[in-house]
Amino acid sequence: MERLKGKVAVVTGGGVGIGAATATRMAEEGAAVAILDCQDQKGEALASELKDRGLKAGYWHCDVSSEHQVKQVLDEVADTFGGLTVLVNNAGIAGANKPTHELTEEEWDEVQNVNVKGVFFCTKHAIPHMKKAGVGSIINLSSIYGIVSAPDIPPYHASKGAVRLMSKTDAMMYATENIRVNSIHPGFIWTPLVEGHLKTTGQDPEEARKATAALHPVGHMGEPDDIAWGAVYLASDESKFMTGSELVIDGGYTAR
Repeated sequence: MERLKGKVAVVTGGGVGIGAATATRMAEEGAAVAILDCQDQKGEALASELKDRGLKAGYWHCDVSSEHQVKQVLDEVADTFGGLTVLVNNAGIAGANKPTHELTEEEWDEVQNVNVKGVFFCTKHAIPHMKKAGVGSIINLSSIYGIVSAPDIPPYHASKGAVRLMSKTDAMMYATENIRVNSIHPGFIWTPLVEGHLKTTGQDPEEARKATAALHPVGHMGEPDDIAWGAVYLASDESKFMTGSELVIDGGYTAR
């Protein structure tokens, strides 16, 4: 398949989970894919695996909370692959699972620095490359918790609400320049982030997993590929009339 032929995609947090699935599917669909992560061993392994299959891919170490690093890496990606036309802002952390009145400023800032400032920095420094190319698709990973909420992890919910509105603002701001911006809102997907979060609930891990699965009308959690294929669609020309939208892939969670 060549749904993304000729496109150059950057996937942040691309070494594991949703990011790894997205990088893989985009490469399979013909894009040159830059995998950005802080987990070097996993990121490098994925890039090597994709290249061994004859696909275009590379790995760059990048802490998205560092503007200097983000700009340097995105410029290097554009130099390496001849441009940058797709950005998947996937990097994110869950953060402290405490009531608001017990959170420290540091715990709050840790989440916002990655989940919000990271999206800002990557978007800021991808836009000039997209303007140069005359086309762009920015795909921001928000969450069901950018639409509804729950009585836990306040910094995370706040960050995902911010990402939802940032997506709409940038969609309007750059629409006339053929740069589209959309958000994806996953339900619970079985990834290292969700696995780590469930460990903070104090429940038996298997019971916590079953209880979380039951929150979805379909009766189970999603898989990384469920989100990856949504990202492929938003990166492709199939979605050329779609910007400022929310692609909800949640097993029916928010339909209640």
